[in-house]
Amino acid sequence: MKHPIVKSIAAIAGVIVVAGFAWIALANRNPDLDQPSAAVAAPPAADAAAQIARGAYLAQVGNCMTCHTARGGEPYAGGRAVPTPFGNIYAPNLTADTASGIGSWTADDFWRAMHDGKAKDGSLLYPAFPYTSYTRASRADVDAMFAFFKTVPAANRKNQDPELRFPYNQRWLMYAWRALYFTPGSYVEDNRQSVAWNRGAYLAQGLGHCSACHSERGRLGGTSAKTELGGGTIPILNWYAPPLNGDKKSGLGGWDDAHLNTLLATGVAGERAVSGPMAEVVGGSLQHWSGSDIAAIALYLKSLPQQMPPPQEEAENASPEQRDTMLKTGAKLYENHCVACHQADGKGAPGIYPALAGSGAVTMAGGGNAIQLVLGGGFAPSTKGTPRPYGMPPFGQALSDAEVAAVVSYVRNSWGNSGNLISQVEVNRYRSKLGD
Repeated sequence: MKHPIVKSIAAIAGVIVVAGFAWIALANRNPDLDQPSAAVAAPPAADAAAQIARGAYLAQVGNCMTCHTARGGEPYAGGRAVPTPFGNIYAPNLTADTASGIGSWTADDFWRAMHDGKAKDGSLLYPAFPYTSYTRASRADVDAMFAFFKTVPAANRKNQDPELRFPYNQRWLMYAWRALYFTPGSYVEDNRQSVAWNRGAYLAQGLGHCSACHSERGRLGGTSAKTELGGGTIPILNWYAPPLNGDKKSGLGGWDDAHLNTLLATGVAGERAVSGPMAEVVGGSLQHWSGSDIAAIALYLKSLPQQMPPPQEEAENASPEQRDTMLKTGAKLYENHCVACHQADGKGAPGIYPALAGSGAVTMAGGGNAIQLVLGGGFAPSTKGTPRPYGMPPFGQALSDAEVAAVVSYVRNSWGNSGNLISQVEVNRYRSKLGD
């Protein structure tokens, strides 16, 4: 006969387990899909051609082709690996192929995938597909996207299973993840704000999925509303996506509107140029946005308050003598390799070579983006507005870890810039990841 204390513990444990399952079940309910109208096909569009054209535009807003097209593969046929800390996930086929694509899907099937993160067969989708953002898209916009994808020529390319480590390969665990990190629901307009502001919020929170990169992620890969758009390191890629808010020092508050709009649309504006993952976003998505949508998202982002303080520099261990030696070495390297483009005063050439003086990419805590640019080069995207941008060659093969550390440290501490010295150990960490 069991001891009363053992029975009590067992009873409490049972209650906790039941409560946990109830919490997960309730958290995974999507009220929008409980409505009767969600169970039937949406009415056909009055102008099918206009709906398809709008869907093509929205697919560009969502940057769908970038992930759903393997290098050298058919458009939207899937197969590109999306690297995550838990393993690789391969983007599926979005063409009209009935065997491997979405040719047999209905508009409701596609709506559930976008709005609730579930495939046609009801299986849970991994959030490498950013349905946590796409859920904000309206039914009309999702239907337009589906109408467009139905016109994409069928490509028979079988979908590839994810390559995830245990226990992350247990898809049923996604129910718990969703309970923690996913809140479904279409965007609701803020009547206190302008039409343009609401349009920008709809794009940034939804199809633009800005938070996917510009928010810090926890150990399980989720983001928090408390840190949304506050900046964060992109997992595996190791680029730091800066804060998107109105703060004048670390955010966009000090940017000129026209300058910011041009940078988003073309990748190059004045003394700035985008590179790294943002170059792919501009090239695959933002350059195709309308001028009004670019202006709207810029307006919205600049209105946001600072969500979290930017990263802080760690204490510097170098002595004054070591610091002086390192900066002198960096100055010589800069003269030999950098001054021809970025100029002796670090101001670069507007519209051609980015300025290093006052550059957030250079001075941000840690200097990781600057290290990556020196090691791997920097390349702005080719866009309609800037079809042949200038690029920066990689110096990873020409410079040692110590030399990269010295020149980056020099740039971070010249022309009014102020940042900690970079160690060669830190450079080596980025170099080793660059080769993965």
